[in-house]
Amino acid sequence: MGLNTSAEAPLPVGQVSRLIGGWIERLGQVWVEGQITQLSRRPGAGVVFLTLRDPAHDISVSVTCFRQVFDDVADLVSEGARVVVLAKPEWYAPRGQLSLRATEMRPVGIGELLARLERLKRSLASEGLFALDRKRPLPFLPQLVGLVVGRASAAERDVLENARRRWPAVRFEVRNVAVQGVHAVPQVVRAVQELDALPEVDVIIVARGGGSVEDLLPFSDERVVRAVAEARTPVVSAIGHEPDSPLLDLVADLRASTPTDAAKKVVPDVGEELERVRQLRDRGLRAVRGLLDREERGLAHALARPVFVHPQRMVETREAELAALLGRSGRTLGHLLDRADSELSHTLARVVALSPAATMARGYAVLQRADRHVVRDRAEVAAGDVLRARVAEGEFSVRVEEPGPEAGGPAGNGAPEGGGDTAGGGG
Repeated sequence: MGLNTSAEAPLPVGQVSRLIGGWIERLGQVWVEGQITQLSRRPGAGVVFLTLRDPAHDISVSVTCFRQVFDDVADLVSEGARVVVLAKPEWYAPRGQLSLRATEMRPVGIGELLARLERLKRSLASEGLFALDRKRPLPFLPQLVGLVVGRASAAERDVLENARRRWPAVRFEVRNVAVQGVHAVPQVVRAVQELDALPEVDVIIVARGGGSVEDLLPFSDERVVRAVAEARTPVVSAIGHEPDSPLLDLVADLRASTPTDAAKKVVPDVGEELERVRQLRDRGLRAVRGLLDREERGLAHALARPVFVHPQRMVETREAELAALLGRSGRTLGHLLDRADSELSHTLARVVALSPAATMARGYAVLQRADRHVVRDRAEVAAGDVLRARVAEGEFSVRVEEPGPEAGGPAGNGAPEGGGDTAGGGG
């Protein structure tokens, strides 16, 4: 319930303090977890004083407990240890201070911490933050490397010295942060976000030396993991040593076993690259020489072929083949002409032998009437008819007389026209 107060009717400090104490007295016991940062055990005192701090926030509270309560866990806890206490809030009115009166204290063991990390790991993995397809490749030669590391730490020295020894021209943008304690998480998150916002930063390295599981807890914090997952710049995790495995290793694009290993994986070695260039140049030179040698041998083999050694031989061969073909064609044509000439001579001889002119040359004559029709039958002429007689060497006229009974040819003898002797033969 609110109090009715005003500038004219204010409450005394004591009354306000007593009222606050009354409200706090009504609170019951609560289980509280925190990290012991200050521990005071005065010899002979019956009360132990300590301070519990929230590892993720800059908040702390005083705790008091009887010596017997603390002695039950004195061998297990010390400054920096995480504990869980059952306590009741108390208000010390004279000084206006809030504290917790602990009645039971339990150390938070490594097993419990690892179990919490495993639950967080499964939760983040179900969101896909650790998926391999989210991993981005690192640039071959980063021009500017962002480094998130503790101030003046061995990790910072290892990264810078090894990187510059490998590639002297490499440049760094360093963000010094707390790497353990209450301020570690917000500072690491802010540093990663600042470096990711710089377009000239090609890769970010988050580095820390080795330590206990409790010391490395900030790098398994959910806020750090999500900040790295949201970064657009590739992030390399170099936390602790080989056995250490904070959740940052799983979300980062590349995990390095140590800060020195991170420098080797991010920055190429100039000597190694020069040697690789030399090897590639030698390989290329050998490949070109091999190609030239192979082509030279092929060219020499081609030039050694007869067609290149005696290029006219092909023409000469074709010329000989052409001459042979011409000779064959000439002989074939001559044979054909000779045979045709022989056949023609035989045919001519047969034609001459069968020709009427040859018959007439043997003394026969052909008789024709005035209409030039050949007389073939004696019945076709009558006595006194004038016929034309064709002989081998010309023709002349004849007159038909009555044939005598002894005549047996198709034409009888008659006196030639104009009073000459008559003679003729039937044919």
